[in-house]
Amino acid sequence: MLAGTRHRITAVLTAALLTVGTVAMAAPAAAAPEPLTNVAHLDFLLDEVAPAETAEHTTYRLAEEPALVMPWTYADARDGETFERIGGGEFDPETGYYGQGAFNADDVTRAAVVYLRHWQQSGDAASQQKAYELLRSVAYLQTATGQNAGNVVLWMQDDGTLNPSAEPVELPDPSDSAESYWLARTLWALGEGYAAFRDVDADFAAFLQDRLQLSVAAVDRQVLDAYGEYLVVDGVELPAWLITNGADASAEAVLGLAAYSDAAPEDAAVRDALSKLAEGIARMGAGDAQDWPYGAILPWAESRSIWHAWGTQMPAALAAASATLSKPELLAPAIADSAVFDPVLLTAGGPDNAWLPTPIDKTQIAYGVDSRLQSLLAVADVAGLPGLKELASVFGSWYFGTNASGEAIYNPDTGVTYDGVAADGTINRNSGAESTIHGLLSMLALDAHPDVAERAAGLTTVESRSGLTVVEAEATTTTTGSVVTPASTWTGESQYSGTGYLELNRRETASFSLPTSSSAWLIEPVVYSAENGKARSLWRGGVLPLGVLKHGVGDQGVTAVPGALLPQSLRIGIPASQSTVSVTALTGTVALDALILRPVIGRLVFSGPVGSTELAHSSSALPQRVAMNEGGSTGTLRSYDSGGRLVASYTIAGPAHVTIRPGGFAVVTSG
Repeated sequence: MLAGTRHRITAVLTAALLTVGTVAMAAPAAAAPEPLTNVAHLDFLLDEVAPAETAEHTTYRLAEEPALVMPWTYADARDGETFERIGGGEFDPETGYYGQGAFNADDVTRAAVVYLRHWQQSGDAASQQKAYELLRSVAYLQTATGQNAGNVVLWMQDDGTLNPSAEPVELPDPSDSAESYWLARTLWALGEGYAAFRDVDADFAAFLQDRLQLSVAAVDRQVLDAYGEYLVVDGVELPAWLITNGADASAEAVLGLAAYSDAAPEDAAVRDALSKLAEGIARMGAGDAQDWPYGAILPWAESRSIWHAWGTQMPAALAAASATLSKPELLAPAIADSAVFDPVLLTAGGPDNAWLPTPIDKTQIAYGVDSRLQSLLAVADVAGLPGLKELASVFGSWYFGTNASGEAIYNPDTGVTYDGVAADGTINRNSGAESTIHGLLSMLALDAHPDVAERAAGLTTVESRSGLTVVEAEATTTTTGSVVTPASTWTGESQYSGTGYLELNRRETASFSLPTSSSAWLIEPVVYSAENGKARSLWRGGVLPLGVLKHGVGDQGVTAVPGALLPQSLRIGIPASQSTVSVTALTGTVALDALILRPVIGRLVFSGPVGSTELAHSSSALPQRVAMNEGGSTGTLRSYDSGGRLVASYTIAGPAHVTIRPGGFAVVTSG
């Protein structure tokens, strides 16, 4: 469940050494950059509620402190940059209740993490108190006894009434009847809460420890009882021991379990749960620089065809688990996701809501940006790969203008983060809890990395972008096949882009026009491959044969439908001078959804008050000689391999060339 899915330039003064005659005089100390983090709007979202104590729902010192603090789910924009707090679902004026509720566990838990981190980073006493209050609320929403002990009720009305079965229906229903995203986020909050309060308030920390162990026991009996078992997913085996079968949900639990285990390393049961969940997440890494999803860690173990930006803190979780458990092998998929996939994502347009498998929902929200940003910084810190911080600054600049709207989405003067940006640049100017929380988590991460913060906040304009794009099969210029428009483009586990697909039977053909490009194209037809299918297709670029593809996947297993909608890579690229590509069905029926086109060298240039950042990355299996910095400015050019390791670094004062290794990337920074 996604609750509420809906500038500042920091001046860093370089200290100088001034010499007068033979006497060296130090310049005044550099001023510390002003923090980007401002919790004022999150403070505004908070409210008090006094729920009843029951056998299943109670919390720390509820009798002595009956008021609990929780954030309202949504904040709808009103005139004058003001907001009205509202709940989720349809409002019933007779009962005063929302179909879902006023407050939800997803936001309560994550708001607690914001205040915990703000307190820890800044020493702010008010944030410490709010963290305490929100953690008490987290515990109240947790079911404390009975067969669902350790699970969590998602929704609460503003009079303190719990709503375990919301409208519209969310699974599990009731919301504490099985593992869930909100259970995972409860572990996140409790784990970071214990670590923060352990040496400050021993009694409260002991309470948080008990409640974390209660939820870990729920994960043990509902999820980790399947440890070592695998789901068959269209012919591929994926781990059966992830929370809600999700690497995304499990990652947020791992963040809390790692923080807790650092503070309580003697708790073997929690370390065991941490280790098993991290192993499952690591097994979800897929593809490489040439094959979809280009090294990304897939979020859901019931589909090979889905990636989304929101909730993708899997690399951050693996980095944390690797450090806590001293398991460096956990870093490999996190590095691939960061160093190989993230450059593809950036040059394609940024952290889209959904690639299914083509970029279908290109709306972008703070939850997605934050997941990418935090992951890059975490992997950079744990793996010692500073090049990933260069990518993090590019993602972070989204908040300050390098998004489809060209406007700032976060305001450090108010702490408001807007609820998202549509593909056409329209801003959703509401500012609910989820967007506010993840905007602040990003700002906290940037404040902890001031060099990255300065760069991110100082890049405000997209100068150019050239990356992954899509040609719809229905846009064929000539065909002997048939365009099929299904009643629904959703397959059950993925989604056709456009209006449907192009069906080609044996010997039927189709041709497609390619966009103009300064780079050779790599082409990946997206085909619905049948279970144990035998269809084949021949591809040509003009008269140049590009290859024969076989379209079939293995046994359906746990997926919603047999077969899978997946991109397949043609290994021979098309020169930039070639304007068409064609296909002939050789055997069987070929259901062609679209063509994913990727330039061999993807690029972007962002600029702003700090200068400019140019990113180039390679999708080639061979080293590529690449021209950069065509504007001729003075700056630094660094190249990195596919493992994020620095290959070369140069100071440049004009156009330059660099060899980018297969799957690697290069960055020019000026200013």
